Amino acid sequence: MTGVAASRRRLREALAGGERVLGTFVKLPTADCVDLARWAGFDFVVVDLEHSSLPEATALALVRHAAATGLPALVRVPSVDPALINRVLEAGAAGVQLSTLTATAEAAALADAARYAPHGRRSVSLSHPTGGFGAVDLAAYLAAEEQDPPLLVGQIETATTHDPVAELVGGLDVAFVGTTDLAVSMGLPGPEALRAKAEEIVGAALSAGVAPGGWIARADEALLAGSGLGAARYVVVGSDVQLLGSALREVTHRWKEAR
Repeated sequence: MTGVAASRRRLREALAGGERVLGTFVKLPTADCVDLARWAGFDFVVVDLEHSSLPEATALALVRHAAATGLPALVRVPSVDPALINRVLEAGAAGVQLSTLTATAEAAALADAARYAPHGRRSVSLSHPTGGFGAVDLAAYLAAEEQDPPLLVGQIETATTHDPVAELVGGLDVAFVGTTDLAVSMGLPGPEALRAKAEEIVGAALSAGVAPGGWIARADEALLAGSGLGAARYVVVGSDVQLLGSALREVTHRWKEAR
């Protein structure tokens, strides 16, 4: 089993077993952020190609570094771009996180882009790290990919979806509640209404046999429950930028208070 396959299996088994896994978004263009997350004990990172200034080449380098050090790295993409998805997976990504999922057709397109035939339409090459740059037997590589395919995460972050949530997340590993965009889509409602909507999405995911997930600003059980994400198994806490900013502000706040 390759390192990427082992990472995928570890995350998938944890989610299926009802465990909670903890990650953070990586937006800064340095492998140090990946290493810091690993040494801090995060279970995974999500390299962000939606809300960051990361160029693709840098994102792929971050994914390759994460894979080489044994930390599962997913990549967030704003839309289903089969060529891009293929490149991030060839770099060693454990999975793909798709923003603004609203229809079953989008979920099907994501699965098609992430999996090889006969389960999908992903183009095959062995000229990449997970293929041993051609040293791995093609049949063995395809068998490993079929046994431990990329994790698929869909972000539900709109007040309404084209298809019922339980249907559109059915083929995914995680239904991720994007609370910030969801709040904007709902017209910035009060916390009770937002929490109720998040709980509705979480409930639909559980009914479909899919692990619920979501984002919170800091690792706080009360905040998680108050956001309607108490049952979330795949939890993303902040980002490298946000966590660094919070730490820096805390330093200056304490310094000024002490003077």
